[in-house]
Amino acid sequence: MENIMTVEDKVGSIVETKIKDLAYDGKSVGELDGKIIFLNGGLPGETVQAEIVKRKPRYSVGRVKNITEKSADRIKAPCRHFDMCGGCTWQDLVYDRQLFYKRKQVVDSLKHIGKIENAEVADIIGCDEQFYYRNKMEYSFNVTENGNFTLGLHRRGRFDEIFDIEDCLLQSPVSNQIIIWLRNYIKDNKIEVYDVTEHTGFLRFLMIRQNKNSDQIMLNIVTTDGTIPDETNFINALTSNFPQIKTVVQNTNNSKSNIAKGETEQVLFGDGYIEENILGYNFRIYANSFFQTNPRQTEVLYKQMLKALQPKKDDKLLDLYCGTGTIGICASGHVNRVIGIDSEPSAIQAAEENARNNNVDNIDFITGSAKEIMVSAADDLNDLSSAVIDPPRAGMHPKALKRLIELNYKKIVYISCNPATFSRDAAILTKAGYEMGTVTPVDMFPHTMHIEVVTGFIKKD
Repeated sequence: MENIMTVEDKVGSIVETKIKDLAYDGKSVGELDGKIIFLNGGLPGETVQAEIVKRKPRYSVGRVKNITEKSADRIKAPCRHFDMCGGCTWQDLVYDRQLFYKRKQVVDSLKHIGKIENAEVADIIGCDEQFYYRNKMEYSFNVTENGNFTLGLHRRGRFDEIFDIEDCLLQSPVSNQIIIWLRNYIKDNKIEVYDVTEHTGFLRFLMIRQNKNSDQIMLNIVTTDGTIPDETNFINALTSNFPQIKTVVQNTNNSKSNIAKGETEQVLFGDGYIEENILGYNFRIYANSFFQTNPRQTEVLYKQMLKALQPKKDDKLLDLYCGTGTIGICASGHVNRVIGIDSEPSAIQAAEENARNNNVDNIDFITGSAKEIMVSAADDLNDLSSAVIDPPRAGMHPKALKRLIELNYKKIVYISCNPATFSRDAAILTKAGYEMGTVTPVDMFPHTMHIEVVTGFIKKD
């Protein structure tokens, strides 16, 4: 029996609401009798009919069933996979309005989470390349009920359903061609594919990394134990069809964890890495390296970082959560000394290699968690004058932030991929006597909900 329209906020009921905003996690925001409803579709200004799927005391969660009044900002999503794919959230919203709502979310986070009323938030810096901007994509294999397999991306909200990608608009046209070729090769050669529910099979993930300056391509094939059947012929066929491929690696992952990362790695072809250039520095990118996903917009972000830092030649800089050293190396020519800290040993190893390859000799790296190194390396850190911090989505660990404040650096630049945790940490820094400068949002990932922000903090006299 069909549910009928009601104004009652009960699970399973169909309600009508007008969408008034977009939330940071990509959901739209409606209201029913003064109570917030988070929805999985719809755009601001639209009237929708939605099914209530979860009810909480302070809010409800709904699923849009029908749009009865469309927004003038709605467009047809260019991607043929948009309705089923979880990769892009807002391809159906004109780009300038995407930017508007992303900046608004930064303002709202500072006001409501950080309790910072008069924050100066600059216009968001949009991305010139709104499609084909990614240098890395991960694709999954899965078997199907009829004995075939899929190679592509997850259906929206489902870990166990993979649909075949034909024409993703995020990475590059040649990436789509590689996927189609590989799918046919696997079918023709009857190579076994992994079953994500039964945890059996061989081929698990395909990762494609692509340099955006010279089109070098890396393929990382993640499998369970074993070798690729007729490996030599496979590599020859692959590289003859796609000469842009400079290296192919195989990662082995026997765990049930659904991540495209291996316990062991073998280079099947090439050097095992590709290179990317950021602000005149070359960085080697390995299969499991963290590297900013939008290299050209990364240059925009780092220029904003340097603008906020206002470095001087006698400055001594802490690069906290340094990863493979990109920020510290890009800043090294502007300061006297840099110390980078990161908890991932492979990232530090890559950072040291990147420093050597770029002839940067005024930078040192320390392996360890921020909260531990900030205490144990006190002598080295006491000698520094400024810091750039680029923490994960969870923001700074409270002990690390407390120690950073105790170090009393005159300048701190904070880069964040999460306006909520940034606002929380910004409130702590301002209460500790730091003055926050202009917050600049940067759109690194068009058509998604993700936002990057950068700002400087100056210690008041």
